[in-house]
Amino acid sequence: MSGSDQPSLDEIEAWFAGVVEGRVSRDAADRWAGRWYGDDELDWDDVSRWALGLLCGIDLRPGPGEPYLHDDEQVRGWLEELRRRRAG
Repeated sequence: MSGSDQPSLDEIEAWFAGVVEGRVSRDAADRWAGRWYGDDELDWDDVSRWALGLLCGIDLRPGPGEPYLHDDEQVRGWLEELRRRRAG
């Protein structure tokens, strides 16, 4: 799930699924999304930009040792919403 070409919505969804399934750390997903989200030269569709914005910051905590700002249930909800938006 990496490379130099702009990721597709399939790849963005795969990162979300990886976090939900515990195969990808929140920190890794945040770093990956931040690399793409911050690239102003790329042209994103609305769903991709929305999803990247959620992944970028998925590891935020209110303080050291605190739980994530967005719990696992909320992240699962985001993945479900992404899939709904993709279906149109």
